[in-house]
Parts: sequence; C-alpha cells; structure tokens
Amino acid sequence: MLDARNHQGKFGADYIRVLASGAGLVWSEDDVDLDGVDLCIKMPGRTPSGFSPRIDVQVKTVSAVNPRHGVIDFRGLDEGQFTKLAGEGFLVPRYLFVVHVPPRADLYADLSTSGLLLRHIGYYVSLRDRLPIDAPDRRRRVKVEVPLGNVLTANSLRDLVTHSALLPAAT
Repeated sequence: MLDARNHQGKFGADYIRVLASGAGLVWSEDDVDLDGVDLCIKMPGRTPSGFSPRIDVQVKTVSAVNPRHGVIDFRGLDEGQFTKLAGEGFLVPRYLFVVHVPPRADLYADLSTSGLLLRHIGYYVSLRDRLPIDAPDRRRRVKVEVPLGNVLTANSLRDLVTHSALLPAAT
C-alpha cells in the first residue's frame, strides 16, 4: 500500500488524467521526471489552432486550502520546481495544477448509483509571467498565488490545450 504522501500525489495526477479523458484529450508522461513535468496533455490531430496542441503540467496536491482575496497561497514548490515552470522560454506552455484533496484517503472517491465522485477540486495557473530564479535552492519555497476562478474542468482543460497553439513561440 502506498504511503500517505505518495497516495495523495498519485490521486492528484489521476484526477487530472480523468479530466483529460472527459475532455477528449490524451495524456502521456516521461519515463523520468527531469524537466519538472508530470503530464503532457494534448488534443490529437489537426485543430483550428494547430496540429496536436499540447501543454505540459506539474501536478501538486494540498489537503487544506486557505483562500484569501480570491487566491490560494500555494507554498508547495521549491525554488527548483518553480524555476522549471516560470518564464517564457518553453516551446510547450507549462502550467501548475493544484488539486485540493481530502485530508483522508478514504474520502478521495465515492461511488453511488449516480456515478463516481472524485474529491475535491483542481486549479491551474501559468507562471509564464514570473521570472525564473537564477540560483534556485531546493530548500527554499516559493509562494504562488493560484486564482480560485481558475477551476480545472473538462472544458477549461480543453481550452488550455487548444489555446496553447495560439501563444507566441518561445524566444
């Protein structure tokens, strides 16, 4: 059985995989995480915005959120992880996905005659407008404000992917 930390992280990534499937998207993952990317999510084939548009995402989970002024102050990235998401130097747009999960694993999912319920909710934020840290220290944390309005749904995930092809190319 997974330890609590790995169980929570796996549930968060599976939550995103389910949303991608619900959105008609495909996902993949590298066999080794060297670039700070947990999942690649793409729309296969030719689309009005390009061929197979995609995004890369880092998935993090939290069991408690304390929203204030319309944002969650997320402190779950160290400077190294942050730097792999921040700035504009990426060919494929990158996002941080934060999944709010229950504090106990037995509450992650529930099944009833009306369907499967995954708890609780996911959010997204781009760090494209933040500057990478020149000499990141993995012992230090970076605060990221995640807007409460950036809720991950099948529709919003599809929009992130399809609009990724419209972003300017990396310089």
